[in-house]
Amino acid sequence: MCGIVGYIGTQEAHSILLTGLKRLEYRGYDSAGLATVGDDGMQVEKREGKVDDLRSALDDHAMGGTLGVGHTRWATHGAPTDANAHPHVSSDGSFALVHNGIIENHGAIKKQLEEKGYTFQSETDTEVLVYLIEEVKRTADLPLPEAVRQALTQVVGAYGIAVVSREDPDLLLAARNGSPLILGVGDEAYYIGSDAAPLVEHTRQVVYLEDGEMVTVRRSGYEVRTIANEPLEKEVHELEWSLSEIEKGGYDHFMLKEIMEQPDAMADAMRGRVLPEENDIVLGGLHDVWDRLYDADRIIVAACGTSWHAGLVGEYLIESFARIPVEVEYASEFRYRDPILREGDVVLVISQSGETADTLAAVRQAQSQGVPCLGVCNVVGSTIARETDAGVYLHAGPEIGVASTKAFTAQVTVLSMIALKLAKGRTLSAAELAGNIRALAEVPGKVRRVLETSNEDLRDMAQVYRYASNFLYLGRGYNFPVALEGALKLKEISYIHAEGYPAAEMKHGPIALIDRFMPVVFIAMKDSTYDKVLSNIEEVAARDGSVIAITDEKDEELDQLCEYVLEIPETEEFLSPLLTVIPLQLLSYHIAVMRGCHVDQPRNLAKSVTVE
Repeated sequence: MCGIVGYIGTQEAHSILLTGLKRLEYRGYDSAGLATVGDDGMQVEKREGKVDDLRSALDDHAMGGTLGVGHTRWATHGAPTDANAHPHVSSDGSFALVHNGIIENHGAIKKQLEEKGYTFQSETDTEVLVYLIEEVKRTADLPLPEAVRQALTQVVGAYGIAVVSREDPDLLLAARNGSPLILGVGDEAYYIGSDAAPLVEHTRQVVYLEDGEMVTVRRSGYEVRTIANEPLEKEVHELEWSLSEIEKGGYDHFMLKEIMEQPDAMADAMRGRVLPEENDIVLGGLHDVWDRLYDADRIIVAACGTSWHAGLVGEYLIESFARIPVEVEYASEFRYRDPILREGDVVLVISQSGETADTLAAVRQAQSQGVPCLGVCNVVGSTIARETDAGVYLHAGPEIGVASTKAFTAQVTVLSMIALKLAKGRTLSAAELAGNIRALAEVPGKVRRVLETSNEDLRDMAQVYRYASNFLYLGRGYNFPVALEGALKLKEISYIHAEGYPAAEMKHGPIALIDRFMPVVFIAMKDSTYDKVLSNIEEVAARDGSVIAITDEKDEELDQLCEYVLEIPETEEFLSPLLTVIPLQLLSYHIAVMRGCHVDQPRNLAKSVTVE
């Protein structure tokens, strides 16, 4: 959940590291720090707060050296303080370490180290790892790389670490187990990053470290070995990201940029795959496993957060079109409830980053029981993309805002493609399939219309509703998961309490909350559930609730019942989530901006949840 950046080369390290940390801010953090090694030895600077606070602390003194590591910390063990911030330094001051993840057996190791005389300056599990490495190095008189390797064999848990040494200014170490790390290969320089964001402006050539691997980097080259000390030959990959994709491009916030990018993101997800002229959908990433998926007795979807909501839409889609039973699981619960998996099952995991720890654990749980596991993710080369048996990339481009927007619509687009392809030759005639494929291909244009016509109206609405303390979001059928997603967006970035429900469930409890101070958002499309939702709206209106409705163009029935009615283009019922979610994203965005919230980096949240 934190961010790591490392550099070894010929340029001053501190400026490269600070820029890299700025690129990693989207991951979420509460403190930041640097360690550099140069002619004056090793220097360390760290601060609670933002990277700009760290930069300000460095204004009156430069950190020399062409080697260093940087870190943004999201607090797990210990509060966000200067003392708990990374890097952490050995007691003899000879090396510094930054760490993502959680050392689960840090308590037992700490007790042993205290008995040997070590005094801890922080509350972190990371400092325990630093002193463990120091103790191994001192006791066996080992060089630092070997001491790091041997110490890592003693720890249990997740880690991504980077280490620099005062005694060896030509050495950068990194290792991972459960927390992602990438090595960037540049001209006369090497880079370490917890993802591609801090690397992309320097190099497109990267090496993905796998769990249980450690890289020793010098200016002359690098070597990758396993923690068991076995040498490895690693393939160099080319990044798909560009620098322009991780910059705001004139928008005030990444979140708004990514909301506005959704027509292109959906079109990119469909490019080369949705073929109306051929009445076909081509999913090359699933080609080798298609027969197994097509013949599945049951599909289990595992995901977290927004991706879980996309999975719920996928449940409706696949069951409706393919008539294959689907169960949607919280990935965080999946592995711990000893799931019953059978021979005919297929597990499908969904993750924007491809690094979500709970979702990755679901992958490994399925594979340990001999069940094929497929992935839907956005980041090429991510751990989930590498470890699943097959899958589909979203190709939505980098998503920097912590609150997911374009990844959700791209995920639903991909799940729509999978559902339609599963329906081919099963439940849809050729003519029905052709109509649905054409409708899917038309969605990006309709989303663009929603963005062009509703943004100003939603900004005006936000002026009214920014003072609300609670919101209720209600939908039915395909739009029940959209109600959940709308409520999540508002909670994430505006800190207003919001709940999503199936509209019919309102009478089973939430209706007790309705009064004139409770905004209620209804997704009321002219579909098979419209009459029922209309009745629910009348029930709220009768109790003086403040009703916002999202409905089809030319629907005039709701004008007298609702304070605000937002009309969106008509589409096939199964595609409506791709349109109805757009106003909910924009409403949340504008409310958060007007409340003065940090839209792209909401408090306490991280973009990529790489710890359980």
